[in-house]
Amino acid sequence: MTDDDPARFAYLAEGNAKQARKRVAADVLITDQAGRVLLVDPTYKEGWDLPGGMVEANEPPRVAAERELREELGLTLTVGRLLVVEWVPPHGPWDDQLVFIFDGGQLDDAAVSNLRLTDEELAGLRFVTLAEAKSLLKPRLWSQVEKALRARSRDTVAYAELESGAGDVTRG
Repeated sequence: MTDDDPARFAYLAEGNAKQARKRVAADVLITDQAGRVLLVDPTYKEGWDLPGGMVEANEPPRVAAERELREELGLTLTVGRLLVVEWVPPHGPWDDQLVFIFDGGQLDDAAVSNLRLTDEELAGLRFVTLAEAKSLLKPRLWSQVEKALRARSRDTVAYAELESGAGDVTRG
C-alpha cells in the first residue's frame, strides 16, 4: 500500500472517525513583578480561572493560548514553555479533557496597566497573592496553579491525572 492508495486512505479515515476526541484547554500562568498570579472571572461559569480557553479544531494548544489572551485581554504575548499537562475525567455534561498550562512569564508594570477586558466572556481580571488565589479558585484549579508554579521554579513539566471524584494522581 502507498500513501495515495484509496483503500488505505479509506481505512485510515474510518479509524480516525472512530477514535476518541478529547476536549482541550490551553491556559497561561502569568505573574506580575510582585509575584502575584493573574486570574480572570469568566461570565459563563462560576469562579475564577487562569487566562486561556478551549482549543479549536486542529489548532495547536500554544496557538490557542495566545489567541485567547489576545481575544479576552488584548494581550499579545508569545507564551513560553509548557508547565503542566493534566487529564481531567468526564464530569457533569462534559467528556474528559486535556489541560495544557503554558508559562506566560512576568509582566512589567506597563504591560499590567495595558491589560483590559476585550471579550464579554470575562467579567473581571486581577493579580492576586497565592493565598488569595487559593481562596478564589476551585480546588482542582488551585492544584493546577500549584503544579504550574512548581514546574516553573524547577524548570520541569508536570503531568497529572485527576481521578473521578478524588484528588490528583501526579506522575512524572
